[in-house]
Amino acid sequence: MIDVHSVSPRPRWTVIVFTIALHLAALLAFLPANFSWSAVGVAIVLYWLTMGLGISLGFHRLATHRSFKVPKWLEYFFILCGTLAAQGGVKGWVGYHRMHHLYADSPADPHNSTQGFWWSHISWLMHEVPTRSELRRFTKDIADDPFYRFCHKHYILLQVGLALALYGLGGMPFVVWGIFVRLFVCFHSTCFVNSVCHLLGYRTHNVDDRSTNCWWVALLTFGEGWHNNHHASQSSARFGWRWWELDLVWLTIRFLETVGLATHVKTASSLKSGG
Repeated sequence: MIDVHSVSPRPRWTVIVFTIALHLAALLAFLPANFSWSAVGVAIVLYWLTMGLGISLGFHRLATHRSFKVPKWLEYFFILCGTLAAQGGVKGWVGYHRMHHLYADSPADPHNSTQGFWWSHISWLMHEVPTRSELRRFTKDIADDPFYRFCHKHYILLQVGLALALYGLGGMPFVVWGIFVRLFVCFHSTCFVNSVCHLLGYRTHNVDDRSTNCWWVALLTFGEGWHNNHHASQSSARFGWRWWELDLVWLTIRFLETVGLATHVKTASSLKSGG
């Protein structure tokens, strides 16, 4: 068991400064000179690539839970997309999320929701949480993969490269919307899963934590908001279980399976039957 008292919650000033800078930069979208419909379109496309295919499908359902398998080249594409969401290195994202499931809503949970909305939403990211020293133990399967290591180490540099490409294509409007606004929405959408989906919504499954299903978080995150379903069957690639629980990432995985790119797809029913 992790000793949650071994490390004091010291501020992570680099994360604090980065987060403040991102929020201030996103305000540039209110300047008329930085608006164009093409820039908004770029932001929407990149949001799907980085939040939908990258974070939800790549970092979460594939890298963290191994809910399905894809060819290595496609796995690396999804991991690159997730890296461009700028939510820290992939090893940290995967490791902390695995800890969250193992210690959900207990003192060893990195974003323990019993410590309040603010802590689970954003404050835990800004502090040296006690579980930080355990990341290597929770990411042994990806820690030595060269591509994962590259993405983990250079996620800021990759973001800068994308920003330069966008500037070349459409000037400051593309940068403001395609980088700053997109990252702002990606950031809080992911944080809502940790905070709102342990506070608001409904519970279909009586699991040993405070996880809930929240429809509007699910819309923002392409299915991640069906969080209580996810906690009930963590290895399932499908989060929306009822017909009206829209899960666009699950539909994407089903499409990949149909065309032969995704195999060994796990669902709650297949896991119960041992499939």
